[in-house]
Amino acid sequence: MKSKAAIFTEIGKPLILDEIEVDDPGPGECLVKLDATGLCHTEIWYMGGGDGVDYAKLSPRILGHEGGGVVVKAGSEVTSLREGDHVVPLYISECGTCPECRSPETNLCSYLDDKGYYEGVMPGGKPAFHWRDKPAYHFMGTSTFSQYTVVPEVALARVRHDAPLDRVCLLGCAITTGVGAVLWTAKVQRGASVAVFGCGPIGLNVVQGARIAGAEKIIAVDLKPARLETARALGATHLINAADHGGSGTAPVKELTGGGCDFSFEATGNVHVMRQAFESVRYGGGRCVLIGVARTGEILSLTPRMLIAGRVLTGTAFGGCKGRTQLPELVDLYMDGTLKIDELVTKDIPLEQINDAFGWMHQDLGYRYVVKY
Repeated sequence: MKSKAAIFTEIGKPLILDEIEVDDPGPGECLVKLDATGLCHTEIWYMGGGDGVDYAKLSPRILGHEGGGVVVKAGSEVTSLREGDHVVPLYISECGTCPECRSPETNLCSYLDDKGYYEGVMPGGKPAFHWRDKPAYHFMGTSTFSQYTVVPEVALARVRHDAPLDRVCLLGCAITTGVGAVLWTAKVQRGASVAVFGCGPIGLNVVQGARIAGAEKIIAVDLKPARLETARALGATHLINAADHGGSGTAPVKELTGGGCDFSFEATGNVHVMRQAFESVRYGGGRCVLIGVARTGEILSLTPRMLIAGRVLTGTAFGGCKGRTQLPELVDLYMDGTLKIDELVTKDIPLEQINDAFGWMHQDLGYRYVVKY
């Protein structure tokens, strides 16, 4: 099948808009026609060489991991999905049978790890895309920058038909990562104090998650007043401009919370901010969750005594969300008005504007751009 797509070929180069060939789904796979895909800073990070991958071996590549679409063909051995189902592709699968899926302590899934899935091929060992008569590789197992994509059944979350796909597509990464970090990784309790370091697309959703969890004090920390005001609109009760405190939010957070907050979340990917977030939690059980992705090779240094005093430092991937079973809960929260998504969409764009939108994101103009196919 032919599909329009945005194709990554080289670091620092714009995506190439062209037509690709998409294979039929193999056993346990589905062909999905996407209505929309969000644009995420993960692609900017990847296109800039942030993860140190040998790109010569993995290009051309179809990027994208925030999608919403409809199953148009189910391969053999698919049992839980059928044609016409509305789905959100997942960059972390949920097979339901591996040790991780059976554990309530993690949302990671090892089922696809040994199949080359995250190295750009399908579980059968070959890419499902072709461009100019050569293989084109998958990205994060989702590749939503193609209108048609092939995704394993275990990496598709079925969602309700009345939810707009051009909005719930954003649950494929940013919103779920932020909200989920609160609800499923940290398990924030009602009445808790929460500090959010970094109020970009992820941090704003941490703020939302804290509001949904019933946190009493939600402290937003950022360097930009406009971001802080958006955080207030989404539920922040206190705002700290770190620029007014020597570039660090640690001291004002501790002052606001009488010595340290119950939970802090870092959403910048900056190792210095990670340390600030960790040092802002109280001793005797304060919990810091790292969400931002540092550049490959960067090191975070901490004072061991702060850990000895009972502070907890952990990380999260996709907000600890088990995608197939828990993501639909977030769709319900959006549909009943509890979870805000529309307010985070800066602009809907056609695929032809995707490079322009990434340029706007580089300039920090807006929060989320959505490509509507």
